[in-house]
Amino acid sequence: MSIKLSLIELGAIPSDLGNRPLFEDMVQTAILLEEWGYNRIWYAEHHNTANFISRAPEVIIPHIASKTSSIRVGSGAVLLNHYSPFKVAEVFTLLEEMFPGRIDMGIGRATTGPDSDLALQRNRSSLRTSNDSMPQLQELLSWLNGSFEGKHVFNDVKSHYGNKLPEFWLLGSSYWSASAAAQLGLNYTYAGFINPEQAYDNFQIYKDNFKPSTSKVGKDKPNFILSLSIFCADTLEDAGRLAAPYIYMMNQVYRGNINAPIASEESAVAQLGAIPAQELINDYKKFPKNLIGTPLSLKKDIEAIAKVFQTGEIFIQCISNNTQNRLRSLKLLSEVFNLKN
Repeated sequence: MSIKLSLIELGAIPSDLGNRPLFEDMVQTAILLEEWGYNRIWYAEHHNTANFISRAPEVIIPHIASKTSSIRVGSGAVLLNHYSPFKVAEVFTLLEEMFPGRIDMGIGRATTGPDSDLALQRNRSSLRTSNDSMPQLQELLSWLNGSFEGKHVFNDVKSHYGNKLPEFWLLGSSYWSASAAAQLGLNYTYAGFINPEQAYDNFQIYKDNFKPSTSKVGKDKPNFILSLSIFCADTLEDAGRLAAPYIYMMNQVYRGNINAPIASEESAVAQLGAIPAQELINDYKKFPKNLIGTPLSLKKDIEAIAKVFQTGEIFIQCISNNTQNRLRSLKLLSEVFNLKN
């Protein structure tokens, strides 16, 4: 089974960063992923946290795209609930004009906390609490497709986009996103590292309710990518060490410390009390939050998961304090999946 691999990048800030050039690490990672045969690299959007620098994917995307030549570069995701759909459409259509055929427009939604949500709003008279995700998404699609109906006021606004549009993806970890992607006939990426328990149900909702779309950014059949948290090393012990900083950080986040540091491998293992172990998977519809293993064991599990979810591409999340060990993980996966060929 031929599987493409891609990376979701958050720009993790190690607790012991010191004077390390973090942006240079991100650029070098993208260059190496392209060399190793990865299909895409997407940059997330996070606010009000000290752990990640990925607060503006639309700024990082052109910087990375200018340093690479073939890997697809995109957002994973722009949080549309905070922004004007018209402005988002203008930004990403311009990026596509700058880097033709290489830009992915990943759209999602998320709360960043009540204070930062308010700070992201244009009108601060009150915190907007209504759920208008579907109207926002439909408006964005209308800008891209040029499909406002009848005498809609926005028909008088000329967008002047180029003929080619970025590849559009809806991202999510909820039943809403699966239903919305199906209803609107869109590409869909599910964040299995956030909510693995609902992954298969969401996949079924998307596949069973998919309505083909003839719009410029729509699809005629379901197109699904699953995102997984994966840690690979030459030995299980080293893979567990690589995973430890992320697991420790998430344990702290679940306890309310959203600014928990991404500790060193040694510190994280000490705090956890043991090196995280590989979890055996008995049912590939129900994978663990973190896949920890050696190249061959992970290849077996990833291929089985991809078969169950009927996808030819897997997004990897690999958050680490150790850049070199993280790169080693990504290289090992590229080799065992023979991505170059």
